[in-house]
Amino acid sequence: MESEEMGIFERYLTVWVILCIITGVGIGQFIPAFPALLNRLQYAQVSLPVAVLIWLMIYPMMLRIDFSSIIRATREIRGLAVTCGTNWLIKPFTMYIVASFFLLGVFSNLIPPELGREYLAGAVLLGAAPCTAMVFVWSSLTRGDPAYTLVQVAVNDIILLFAYAPIVAFLLGIGNIQVPYDTLILSVVLFVVVPLLAGYLTRRRLITSRGPEYFQEFLGKFENITVMGLLLTLIIIFSFQGRVIIENPLHIALIAVPLIIQTFLIFTVAYLWARIWRLRHAVAAPAALIGASNFFELAVAVAISLFGLQSGAALATVVGVLVEVPVMLTLVRIANATRDRFPA
Repeated sequence: MESEEMGIFERYLTVWVILCIITGVGIGQFIPAFPALLNRLQYAQVSLPVAVLIWLMIYPMMLRIDFSSIIRATREIRGLAVTCGTNWLIKPFTMYIVASFFLLGVFSNLIPPELGREYLAGAVLLGAAPCTAMVFVWSSLTRGDPAYTLVQVAVNDIILLFAYAPIVAFLLGIGNIQVPYDTLILSVVLFVVVPLLAGYLTRRRLITSRGPEYFQEFLGKFENITVMGLLLTLIIIFSFQGRVIIENPLHIALIAVPLIIQTFLIFTVAYLWARIWRLRHAVAAPAALIGASNFFELAVAVAISLFGLQSGAALATVVGVLVEVPVMLTLVRIANATRDRFPA
């Protein structure tokens, strides 16, 4: 059923992702002027080209939201309890435990202790930042309720503003940690507020002036925009990190192990919690996927700000980007395959 409803881009997204990673790394190695040029196009450590592409990913999702349903979505308080409880009471701490176990324990003979602690710092920066933008893509692929997904993300963004720095500081024992709040706020505005406002205004204007049927035709024009935006974003991100990835193949594999285990663990916790509470699948799937995925734009920016571009912490956050899409696509398939175990 899934293959009938998903287009060629969605069905083979893992293949496209791998090709985009190879392309991005190749560009970074053989055309270094390209990432150097893009590196100048940023504000508050947010890449403006990446921001535009993420906007293109999110805007079609926002177009589909019936904003009158947002008020109704807030009445399903249990869904918000699942995503917030998982993201802020469980996820950062399990990330610290899992990453410490592997990076400072199991792999201690392969990773120097000081470098292992830097990798741990990057993992915690990822674990304390639940997804803001990409979750709309995962929600769409699982036929999640777009209005409820928006509410879940908005609540997590508010908590993120106040809880991110204290949680990271507590877990790492870092004094005077400086989180770039201008990066955080700008990212939320660019990746949520702007496309949300644009989607609302577009939907309202077209339905009012042209009618619902024309609006549905208009939606069809954006069928592949979201996936194309994702693929181009990956090319840009990996063009920046090509040299680092090529020079550290073993460490990248070692860092990936706890990140992948943590992702499956958090998805399982939230998804089973939602099933026990018998939440609708359209609410349960996005609730679990928000915690499983990470706000990697913020984590990368904070790692660079705190530890430097060439640090182990920065590399760990980049590995988070590397593994996230293939792992999240696997979780999307799991969610779709278990849809019948939840209320409609």
